[in-house]
Formats: sequence, C-alpha cells, structure tokens
Amino acid sequence: MNQKFHGVIPALITPFTADNRIDVEGFRRNIEFVEKGGVSAIVPCGTTGESATMTAEEHMKVVDIAVETAKVPVIAGTGSNNTEEAVLFTKHAKDAGAAVALVITPYYNKPTQAGLKAHFEKIANSVDIPIILYNVPSRTSVDMAVSTIADLAKHENIIGIKEATGDMGKASEILHKTKDDDFILLSGDDISTLPLMSIGATGVISVAANIVPQKMCQMVSAFDSGKLKEAAKIHDELTPLMKSLFIETNPAPIKTAAGLAGLAAGPLRLPLVDMTPANLEILKAELKKLGVI
Repeated sequence: MNQKFHGVIPALITPFTADNRIDVEGFRRNIEFVEKGGVSAIVPCGTTGESATMTAEEHMKVVDIAVETAKVPVIAGTGSNNTEEAVLFTKHAKDAGAAVALVITPYYNKPTQAGLKAHFEKIANSVDIPIILYNVPSRTSVDMAVSTIADLAKHENIIGIKEATGDMGKASEILHKTKDDDFILLSGDDISTLPLMSIGATGVISVAANIVPQKMCQMVSAFDSGKLKEAAKIHDELTPLMKSLFIETNPAPIKTAAGLAGLAAGPLRLPLVDMTPANLEILKAELKKLGVI
C-alpha cells in the first residue's frame, strides 16, 4: 500500500474565480498539468489549498473534484482543530474514493502530546482509510514528539507522516523508531526533500510541484536511480525558487507564481493578501531563470 506514496506529491492550490468561488474547470486543468509532469499522487485541501478559509461544503467539493479528475491516487487533506470535524472530513474522503487522508495536528488548541494521540486515534478508529499524519509546528504551534509519532505508527490505519519541521535529527529519529511499522516519512518542505530522502524519506508533499512538477520528479527520480550528482544539481537549480516560494506566507507566492505561469489561480482569500511589489519581483526573477514565465 505504502509503495504508492513514493515520489513527488503536489499540495495543490485551490484556484478561485474573480468572485471568490472555486474555479472547478481551472482546478481540473491544474490536476492534468501536474499529472503530465509525472507526479505520483495529489493532495487537495492542504494548507497550500487554503483549506482554513473553505467552508465544509467547499472542502468536500474540492475533494470530490480531485477524485473525479485525477488518474493518480488522491491524498485528501481532512484535518481540523475540531476532532469531530476531522472525522467528518475523513469519512467523506473515504466515501468519495480518496486513497489516503492527510491529517494535520490541531492548530490553535495547542493540545498536549496525550491530546494529539487521542485526536489521531479517534480519527483512525472512526474511519477505515490509511492516514498520513502532518506535523508542521510553524503553522500550528504544536510539535508532535517522536514518541507520540512512534506510538501512532503502530495503528494499522496510520501509515506515515508528512514531516515539515526540516529537522534532520528528528526525521532520523522518527525513521529509526518506526522502522518495524511499515511507516513512511514524506518531506513537507521542498528544500529538505533530497536531504531527507538520503536518510530514508520516500518523497515529498510539495508546494513547488504546482508549477515545476517535472523538475521535482526528475530530482527524485535521479536520486532513486543512484544518480546522486544529477539529483544534487537539480536540487541546486531549484533551491532559489524553493526559497522564494516561502518569501511570504504560503500559499501567496505559489498561487501568484501559478497565475504568472498561466495556470488557474485567482485571488487569495483573506486574511492572506497579494505579495508586496518587492517580493513579487524576487519571485518573478526566479521564475524567469527556470523558464516558468
């Protein structure tokens, strides 16, 4: 089962129309674009998809569209800081035909490690679908301890983690503590992809892959083929872009970049706003260097 979730998995932006509705046809085109780039799965309704500003109805609609459109497995973002809502979204993802649910640590509540464990166990016990944990303390103000992750890895429905701390030491410890549990680790940070793969990560849930899916896939494929110098060269080539995509709060830069590249994007939803002119110029320069625009 876990073999499917190797490689490059874009955390998709959610394109909106000028009047702030979901751009359904644009979303379908974006899925087709990343699939042509060679991605192995897709993630709708993650942080990059502006899930925090979607209504429950919109959230489920986006997952439905992704499943209807995609030829690759769908890893549906189903997290919430309300455990019951996370269960609801996860049940919907299962019923819609998603392959896996990606569940973020509850934000704002700041649960203890015991609370985190109870939250994820409740979801995993309520819905028979594989679950990938998502740890991103820079966005949630809570960091899952290695011991908590290792405990959760023993649950038959919890198959992996999207680790977005960029902490190589922590990732190494997670891999060591879960090595007997058929548990995968995916980078949640583009720039950490290659270093994490060198210690056992299976791939990346990627922001950059929204606009450079082929390049990201080439880097991962080169690593998998043992062409380490080639992988490192592509990593080096992509590094300035990866950094510029986080020059302001995600997903403002990637959504801006997608629009500049001719992909469906549309406006950001408040409280996110357009990039500053200075940062926009930095982003444009990196996109031009790579031939994206």
